[in-house]
Amino acid sequence: MSKAKILVINEPFIKDFCRTQRWAARTRGRVLRAPDWLAYATAVLEEANFTVKLIDMIANNQNKYDLKILIKKEQPDFVVLDSTTPSIYSDIECARIVKENSSAKVIMVGPHISALPYETLQLANGAIDVACVGEYDYTVRDVVKNFSNLEAITGIAYFKDGNVYVNKNRPLIEDLDALPFPAWHHLDLLKYFDGGKLYPYIDIISGRGCPNRCIFCLWPAVMHGTRYRLRSPKNVVDEIERDISLCPSVLKGGEFFFEDDTFTVIKERAIAICEEILSRNLNITFSVNARADSADLEMFKIMKRAGCRELLVGFESGVQEILDKANKNIKIEESYKFMELAKKAKLEVHGCFVIGLPKETRETARKTIDFALSLGCNTVQFSGAVPFPGTKFFKIAQEEGWIKEPYNWPDWLYFGEQRGLLNYPQLTEKEINFYVDLGLKKFYLRPTYMFKFLFSSRNSKDLYRKIRGAYNFFDYLISKYLKL
Repeated sequence: MSKAKILVINEPFIKDFCRTQRWAARTRGRVLRAPDWLAYATAVLEEANFTVKLIDMIANNQNKYDLKILIKKEQPDFVVLDSTTPSIYSDIECARIVKENSSAKVIMVGPHISALPYETLQLANGAIDVACVGEYDYTVRDVVKNFSNLEAITGIAYFKDGNVYVNKNRPLIEDLDALPFPAWHHLDLLKYFDGGKLYPYIDIISGRGCPNRCIFCLWPAVMHGTRYRLRSPKNVVDEIERDISLCPSVLKGGEFFFEDDTFTVIKERAIAICEEILSRNLNITFSVNARADSADLEMFKIMKRAGCRELLVGFESGVQEILDKANKNIKIEESYKFMELAKKAKLEVHGCFVIGLPKETRETARKTIDFALSLGCNTVQFSGAVPFPGTKFFKIAQEEGWIKEPYNWPDWLYFGEQRGLLNYPQLTEKEINFYVDLGLKKFYLRPTYMFKFLFSSRNSKDLYRKIRGAYNFFDYLISKYLKL
């Protein structure tokens, strides 16, 4: 089977749908992120000497007819498709297109099928052969190598003779350094855009898992666990140098983004990566995910010297009771301290806020908006709370009756648009989305902010990403109100 031909596909759904972010959606800013987890699986397959192509049909603005033509032309032996909750009915339809136009075996990966493997395989009724549950880098390879002996492979569920079988869980990957670097050479990295990041940007994942247990966070609960597993600083910076050779323009106004759940959670390790960057005299810019309780001036200063531009922080709410109920394990005062130290180190901060977590009311939503405005963040995002399957939040929402018909996924999540969906006795779904938009408008439509944002550009590429980001945001607002 070493000659097997494999297509790894980020399959079509709706325009600008971003499967790879933590809350899969068509975001208000129309963010498009490269399919990094699929790129890892592709690299592992290449390392095993399979013939493989990674194709991002979302980034290529392709549709299901294009998928049909692709499958007919390529006639692969295996097709790997991604899955998310908003897109799952469409994902299954794509699997059927593969089956109808080839003899390929369909392997599905990603958070939705990982959270609900039995239900999803039943729903697909033979269109999907195998579900890879959780971290799938090596699992996909093992399925291709041993398809005739699926019962021996851990970390999968599979459909056979009309029945669904669920195998034992697969242990998390311990030696992350042993993984090959993501197969970015299959993709045009200039197609990916995020208005909050410099253009172009490339993801780096220096560790997997998160030791915190926020009730709403999908990736630790479903994909990578709650133990933070680390790559060595040398291995991380080796990848950065490889990426520069693939996409030299990242040095000309772009940046790297550390997608780890919490890059700053281990101070010594964060500093070690920065020291490795400095020792190689790499003139790069990067941003990282951070937690409000991980503020440290020494760490921030060396991060700044190494090229750190921005910290992305989940402040989430300005109400302590809501933070506690969500098991966020941070204090409001820690958020203000974080901002104070970040400013001392001259680091920018992107604040992330959620409206609609348990105990939310109209009053607390307004408090969170006021809190966001008071912190002094450079940029922000507001999101409506979504209890994705596999999270503790989902179970609570089901038990309390806050969500309707949870298995009617497309209607439930508005066909991929980024919106909240909960209905509390004290706060409706419509009100949650009103406050999300209100927070964004109050922050970004301040005349002083708009002037400073545009006229503090670093270079022409920075100006481009700001104008494009602003256009995307206004396009969202205009299209929304045209529908009202």
